[in-house]
Amino acid sequence: MTLNEVAAWLKENDRYLIVTHRRPDGDTLASAAALALGLKALGKTVYLFPNAETTPRFDAIATPHFMPEGYAFDHVVTVDTASEDMFAIGAEELAGRVSLAIDHHPSNTFYARMTYVDSVCAACGEIIYQLLDILGVPITQEIALSLYVAIATDTGCFCYANTTADTHRIAAALMDTGIDTGEINKALFRSKTRARVELEGMILSSLKFYFGGDVCVVTITQDMLESSQATDNDTDDIASIASGIDGVRVGITIRENGDGTCKVSVRTTPDVDANAICARFGGGGHAMAAGCTIASPVEDVRRALLDELKHHLLCPSGGAV
Repeated sequence: MTLNEVAAWLKENDRYLIVTHRRPDGDTLASAAALALGLKALGKTVYLFPNAETTPRFDAIATPHFMPEGYAFDHVVTVDTASEDMFAIGAEELAGRVSLAIDHHPSNTFYARMTYVDSVCAACGEIIYQLLDILGVPITQEIALSLYVAIATDTGCFCYANTTADTHRIAAALMDTGIDTGEINKALFRSKTRARVELEGMILSSLKFYFGGDVCVVTITQDMLESSQATDNDTDDIASIASGIDGVRVGITIRENGDGTCKVSVRTTPDVDANAICARFGGGGHAMAAGCTIASPVEDVRRALLDELKHHLLCPSGGAV
């Protein structure tokens, strides 16, 4: 589909339910909220599927739009969600019922009846901004705030390599509405709880390097989470720790879940394909930022990932160190 066709379809129909992805970040939640606000401005009835994993950081943006009990929807729309196995917990029953998927992940599996993917966009929020413009929806401060959060979180406050000139142009237009970006950036990127600081201390003291220093692995165990009393809110953007170390080409964060699985986040330099690495384990994402979930103990996950990396890296020393 073209974005104009997406806009036309949204205008023609009504009673939408917007679904976000599991372990939601700012892009999926804030993009969904902005789309909901835009459609409501057109007189449409629209709610978000209640994502139970929404962290306090994004509560104010997303939860006011959560679906009330008994809501009868006609169409399911997903945002920033590449595959059906990424649906928010409880939304699995909606698999096969998605009318429209709006996404920027090149790994999108085209599970919806209609799909719009623009992998050039740094965030799904950029697509929603363009869509609302086509729909003729004025960008209010409330919409601008949501879109700014979506874009800022998926670009690491405009630091990641996915940030383009268009990203900055959109951000500037959003700032022109008068939103307080200083406070938003402080809340998202410069404020940490004591639990987060303690967790980072544990992480920094247990970093492991492989392949001559090309690879850094961060492991977050349930014991570390319990000891620091860290919550899901305290682990936002924690994948940036490993990839932010000078000389590291692949930063891997392995987080032990309480159900016997591990959540893996992979961040890479442009010469290593993070999406290809995670695809080997049923995940995906972008070329330089991807993820997957592996149903194995932490050490087994680490070994499996390092074994896979042998196919993606040329190690000067000939092996892991």
